[in-house]
Amino acid sequence: MPELWEPTISDVFRARTVVKRHLRPTPLIRPAALDKALGCETYLKCENLQPIGAFKIRGGLNLISRLTREERANGVITASTGNHGQSIAYSARAFGVPAIIGAPEGANPYKVEAMRNLGAKVILHGKDFDEVRVLVEEMAGERGYRYVHSMNEPLLIAGVATAYLEIIEEAPDLDYIIVPVGGGSGACGACIVAKSLNPGIKVIGAQAERAPAVYRSWKEGRLVETGYPDTFAEGLATRVAFELPFSILRKYLDDMVLVSEEEIEQAVVLLLETAHQLAEGAGAAATAAARKISGRIAGKRVALMLSGGNITVEQLRRVLKA
Repeated sequence: MPELWEPTISDVFRARTVVKRHLRPTPLIRPAALDKALGCETYLKCENLQPIGAFKIRGGLNLISRLTREERANGVITASTGNHGQSIAYSARAFGVPAIIGAPEGANPYKVEAMRNLGAKVILHGKDFDEVRVLVEEMAGERGYRYVHSMNEPLLIAGVATAYLEIIEEAPDLDYIIVPVGGGSGACGACIVAKSLNPGIKVIGAQAERAPAVYRSWKEGRLVETGYPDTFAEGLATRVAFELPFSILRKYLDDMVLVSEEEIEQAVVLLLETAHQLAEGAGAAATAAARKISGRIAGKRVALMLSGGNITVEQLRRVLKA
């Protein structure tokens, strides 16, 4: 495991030199209907339009580009519910690095197939992210792979933070940025960029009520492990908090909001109706939080991270019937 260090805004700018060679900036749109629904000036960052349908691709490209020759030859291994795994698979293919991805047995089938299509070997194990994570960590130690932790990786955080550079460059006088929180890499990226470039911007995290490990850790000031994360928003489904994002969020995050399954589902529908954008559960969490705290953000300039669009047809049908 590499040494943990807190990324700075300089690391984010360095990451952008890598990211921009592979990706175009994603749109920051302002749907009038979403303005009306939320009662604020709403800027929606459409990371659902990335090649893997999620923001994680930025971190993967940055990290894989910085591997040593030996690490590239040995290959990488990681655990993921899907979007982080797609990021590593995509980036490993781009740099010619063998990749193994561990995913829970009930992982989103679209994401599993996408990882395989990108050339990664996928191992399905356990009922949730943390069970497969333990297996992957054991395999890395036994076989010499470069283990890519999904959160305790400064280069991943610096990479995903490039999305927030794009946001602030287009809308520099924001009042709020609201971002989903699974393990917290995206929220860390938002904090590093916002607090460096415009400290007046408040960063608010949105986590699922049924997967509140990071929320509880942030509130209690200690790393907390919770029970099984029973949420359809698999990108938020973690039951432990990790050291690096915890330390960054404790320093810089302004607030965190818990959102229910119903609120997340309603946000998926709201984004379809008002912005014509498809979001998975985790991707809609920021919008769900904005709706929940609409009184606080009324009349303000607010950026919402639409972090992923990899919802299955079955999930979408269920949400639309709710």
